[in-house]
Amino acid sequence: MTGYYPQDPNQPQQGYVYYQQVPAPQQEPEGKNGTQLVRLILIIAAVAGLLTVGLGLVFILGNPEEYGEPNRVNLKPANGMLAEVGRGGGPELPQAVPEAPAPLPPLTPVAPMTQPSSPKRLIVKRLNIDAPVRSVGLDKTGAIEPPPLANTNLVGWYRKGPTPGSAGPATLVGHRDTATSPAVFNRLAELRYGDTVEVVRQDGTVAIFTVGGIEQADKTTFPTERVYGDSDMAELRLITCGGTYNRTTRHYVDNVIVYATMTGTGLASS
Repeated sequence: MTGYYPQDPNQPQQGYVYYQQVPAPQQEPEGKNGTQLVRLILIIAAVAGLLTVGLGLVFILGNPEEYGEPNRVNLKPANGMLAEVGRGGGPELPQAVPEAPAPLPPLTPVAPMTQPSSPKRLIVKRLNIDAPVRSVGLDKTGAIEPPPLANTNLVGWYRKGPTPGSAGPATLVGHRDTATSPAVFNRLAELRYGDTVEVVRQDGTVAIFTVGGIEQADKTTFPTERVYGDSDMAELRLITCGGTYNRTTRHYVDNVIVYATMTGTGLASS
């Protein structure tokens, strides 16, 4: 950086010399170098802060539809995840009681990230999941849209909710299967307390979540407030279809819901 500093009135002025005697060099005031070092550190910190905020604004302004005001008040059960095609089967989980607290045993959370950033990739090593993420909205019934079935390894992020790593429950949804093959969340019900879930964000950071609990909910008694309600901490919900496949309605009757809390952060590998 460049800057302009006022001339030091204590320094010798330029001009004619009237005496042969050379004036003794001025002594630097004690502590001046330390003060200048502190000033330089503060300037560097301020510039770094401005760059961080500026980078966040670039992502937000570049994707305005993904950073709107969170809207979860009127969300319905994730009917969109009750796929119109499916094979059924898979592990059964205890039915969720709508009035019960979220299955989140005590975990040590970390503070939410300061800047929102849309998710780019979901990694769940225990389930061999490494899937791209795209943003989704609501369908005409008010339920979260599922990602397109054409790509069975695709995960959807509800863009009107928090971004993963921000305060609140970010919601990622995925299909369980199709008529011919398993899909990205086919083994979601196998997750257990303590498993880790990583979300790679567009800004190059990674939000690391720890699974606190998992439950299965009938769509008629879906625990909407527990799943989508506000939180001061960065949390994550993974949702897919589950339970029995109704061949008459061509829907699964339940949803599998994973609850996770952010317990770490990192940088994405290049």
